[in-house]
Amino acid sequence: MVEEVLKFMTRMDDFTLRELMQTYGQDIWNYAYLITRRHEAADDIAQDVFVRAYMHIDRFRGDSSVKTWLLSITRNAAFNYRRSAFFRKVMPVGFVRLRGTVLSAEQQALDHIVTDNLWNIIMRLPQKYREVLVLEARYDMTLKEIAHLLGISEGAVKSRLYRARAKISNTLKEEVEYGTV
Repeated sequence: MVEEVLKFMTRMDDFTLRELMQTYGQDIWNYAYLITRRHEAADDIAQDVFVRAYMHIDRFRGDSSVKTWLLSITRNAAFNYRRSAFFRKVMPVGFVRLRGTVLSAEQQALDHIVTDNLWNIIMRLPQKYREVLVLEARYDMTLKEIAHLLGISEGAVKSRLYRARAKISNTLKEEVEYGTV
């Protein structure tokens, strides 16, 4: 899809919407889940993001990539959800499990343990650190894109990334030191 075309659209067609959903749907869902930690909320938010994009394509000015624009909508929708009374009453439990290709059952079990442990550590980080880390590592966003999405300076993004990595590193060192890994 050519992003240049989208910024001149005043109305989106079904084909373009379908293409956006196929291209960015999983990223949108994952980001919504990262913020809310709830599968059902991520489903609802992802659906809402594409409805909003469909209804308001005329608001896309092309100042950022389409992906950044959609992630920005996702972030706003997810934070609105988190502020709702329902979210405050129901605290999510659990963690994210990444899946990968493995050769043996033993390797698969070890991978799950390591992955689960790492994601548990990441999900325990304060929101501002967790968010920049995942946007950079998982979504391959540049510092500039992250800064634009979050409405902060690139320096703040760098600082948060540094602190997030330091917190993860310290936690891993402590777990190895105390034998909790």
